[in-house]
Amino acid sequence: MEALFWGCFVGGALFAVISALLGDLLGSWLDGVFDFLSVDFLKPIITASAITSFGGAGILLDRYTGLGGAGVVVLAIVAAVLLSAAVYFAYVRPMENSENSTGFSESELPGKVGEVTVPIPAQGYGEVMVKLVGGNTLHIASSWDRKEIPAGTVVVVIETAKDGTVQVSELYPHPM
Repeated sequence: MEALFWGCFVGGALFAVISALLGDLLGSWLDGVFDFLSVDFLKPIITASAITSFGGAGILLDRYTGLGGAGVVVLAIVAAVLLSAAVYFAYVRPMENSENSTGFSESELPGKVGEVTVPIPAQGYGEVMVKLVGGNTLHIASSWDRKEIPAGTVVVVIETAKDGTVQVSELYPHPM
């Protein structure tokens, strides 16, 4: 029985090391092959943690308790289920919900505040930097009011044109 526990423990530990070192490479090769295993509790990290904790708990229970073989196996299974559930709820599930994207839609730009980086002539184009959640983005811009806007001026995006340029207006107009 101890050989089974050691095999599970070492196999799970090797799986963890191999997936840490070669996970991206193997993942790209096997992309989509195991999509039928998309059930949350069958994810490799959960399965590997269950197998490893089964082996580790079995080794410890076999050595340090006076339980028989069946009792050790049952308690090792219980420990494996509890530890893999802890891994799922403490690590996997929060990580699935924490995906961030730096992508944005041009429809989100109107109303955003930016700063002119290249002066915008009254009848032409310049450039503005708009601050978004994921960082700063640069956009070709024209003046909504058909007024010259110097570099460094704080502007607000009024509209996004179909060609991807933005029309801006000074947020704090200069007094004449």
